[in-house]
Amino acid sequence: MRLAICMAMTLILASGASAQKVPCGGPFNHFIAGLKQEAARRGHPDRAIDGFFRGIRHDPRTIRADRAQGVFQLDFISFSRRIISRNRIDNGHRNSRKWDTVFDRIERQLGVPRGVLLAFWALETDYGQVQGDYNTANSLVTLAHDCRRPELFRPQVFAALDLYERGDFDPASTTGAWAGEIGMVQMLPGDILKYGTDGDGDGHVSLKSSVPDALISGARMLRGMGWRPNEPWLQEVVIPRDLDWAETGLDHSKRVGDWARLGVRARNGSLGPANLSASVLLPMGRNGPAFLAYPNFNVYFEWNQSLVYVTTAAYFATRLEGAPVYDPGNPAPGLDGTAMQALQRKLVARGHDVGGVDGILGEKTRAAVQREQIRLGLPADSWPTQELLNRL
Repeated sequence: MRLAICMAMTLILASGASAQKVPCGGPFNHFIAGLKQEAARRGHPDRAIDGFFRGIRHDPRTIRADRAQGVFQLDFISFSRRIISRNRIDNGHRNSRKWDTVFDRIERQLGVPRGVLLAFWALETDYGQVQGDYNTANSLVTLAHDCRRPELFRPQVFAALDLYERGDFDPASTTGAWAGEIGMVQMLPGDILKYGTDGDGDGHVSLKSSVPDALISGARMLRGMGWRPNEPWLQEVVIPRDLDWAETGLDHSKRVGDWARLGVRARNGSLGPANLSASVLLPMGRNGPAFLAYPNFNVYFEWNQSLVYVTTAAYFATRLEGAPVYDPGNPAPGLDGTAMQALQRKLVARGHDVGGVDGILGEKTRAAVQREQIRLGLPADSWPTQELLNRL
């Protein structure tokens, strides 16, 4: 599962536009004609419009990929162990050495650590090896034509047209993920327009073939999303057994110095600056791995909305920066998809907003779980168990 696909889903969820107000559907050739008319109104010359749309085709494979998207259900330990392989770590270290001057430049100018970019690069495309084989122009137009989320994809069509006029996009040969992301760190055309950078000085932004272009563009995008230079993002910690579990979770924060006074300590090295805000993150409850999540951790949710994926990507970045393997602890067994849906239905019946009965332990479900744990007198660590389901 590549981060880029989830990034598209994040943008879909964040979009405030109404799909009913965005033209979509109908005969595909009529839809193309409408896109051409809008392109002309936007000031694109006829030559560029004709060149871009000449070979556009409806892509049923893109629709099948879109319909097949499932939300990830593995827990953090299972997912992170599957994703963070020895090979990916070794390749990360090799790429860090190979592109050392580029990473130095990024860290100096943008304040984004190399481990963060290496982790994205690895999880997106295995360091550029698997970038997707969908024709990007066809996928974008097909998804814009489809009436599920035209408010996301129609603007991306015109962003791709802008890139085409710049000479940085070939509608016949540019390929990527099914949702239209391109290159080693998988960016949508609109983000390439905004953040794309010619890092190697050849006069073009080539995210598919130029490592400097891809890494610097990705770093600029992170900064645009709110990354705070030279600050930590995630750190494994050891927590005291008498901690008030109701104070844990991403919706609760304290200064690092306050957490330290409560007995939270770094498992390796030292905690971040005492005045920095942070949250105690227990992805699998009080008996599982424990992390301190700093403000930069929230930036990951601008790229992806899955807590399991985000935590894995952020933790992987710390591993690439030298952190040890986390202590898995001995967490209580979680719920499978069917049991999770049953739990969510019970939570909804009690008036909680869980973001949909989908069998996924998202942040809204975790917050509702914590509130019910408090009500029932259970340790309020946001980790749903069979005991909680039985009590409800």
